[in-house]
Amino acid sequence: MSISNNDVQHVAKLARLNLTSDEEQMLTGQLNAILKYAEKLNELNTDDIAPTSHVLHVSNVMREDETKESLSIEQVMHNAPDEEEGQFKVPAVME
Repeated sequence: MSISNNDVQHVAKLARLNLTSDEEQMLTGQLNAILKYAEKLNELNTDDIAPTSHVLHVSNVMREDETKESLSIEQVMHNAPDEEEGQFKVPAVME
C-alpha cells in the first residue's frame, strides 16, 4: 500500500489545508515511510500472543456505599454570595 500525491491533496482538501507542491511531496514521502514501517510489523510472529484489549491491566474498584455526615445548611451557605431561605439566590435569567 502506498500514498499518492492525489491522496495527500484529497486529505488536505478535507482538512482545508493549503499545501504547496513541496509540502505535498514531503508529506507523501513521510506517509509512505510510515506505511512501509507498519508493513514490517506484519513480519512478526504473533501466533503465541493472546489478543489484548488494553495494554495495562484494567479493573473496576468496587466498594460498599457508606453514608457519611454531610455539611449543614449553614456551612454550605457560608460562602454563598446571596442566600434566601436556605437556598442560593441567583439573578433572574427570565423576565
